Amino acid sequence: MQTKLNTKAIATIGEEIGLELGTQMVKSYQKANPSDVHSYLIGRDIIDQILAQPGCVGIKFFNALNEQGEKTLVYLGVDKSGEAILEISVVNGEGVLSAELGIVADRVRLPNGKPSSLDSDDSEWWSAD
Repeated sequence: MQTKLNTKAIATIGEEIGLELGTQMVKSYQKANPSDVHSYLIGRDIIDQILAQPGCVGIKFFNALNEQGEKTLVYLGVDKSGEAILEISVVNGEGVLSAELGIVADRVRLPNGKPSSLDSDDSEWWSAD
C-alpha cells in the first residue's frame, strides 16, 4: 500500500534512534541477510554538493548495481515536492540563464581511493551474533 508523502515536511524526514535501537536493527538485518552488503561509506563532500543544489531539501537513495555487477547506491537530491533534482537553472559567465544537470552520485570509494561498494570492517560496531 503506497502512502502519499507529506511534501511540506521532506526536510524533516529521519530521526535520531539511538545506539541501542540502531544496533538491534542492524543486527536483525545482517542476521536475516548474511551475504548482503552490510554498509556503504559516503563522504561529506558529495553530500554537501547535493544538498547545496538550489531547492534541495533531502537526498533519495536507490539500490543499484554498478558496472561490475556489485551492489551499490545511487543517490540524488530531491526538492520539497519529493521530485528528483535532475536539472538546475544557473546564470552563466555571460549573465545568460542556462541549465545544468543535477547531481546523480555513486562511486563509493575506499580511503585509498579505490572504487568499491564492499563493506568496510564494521565488526566492532555491528556484528550479527
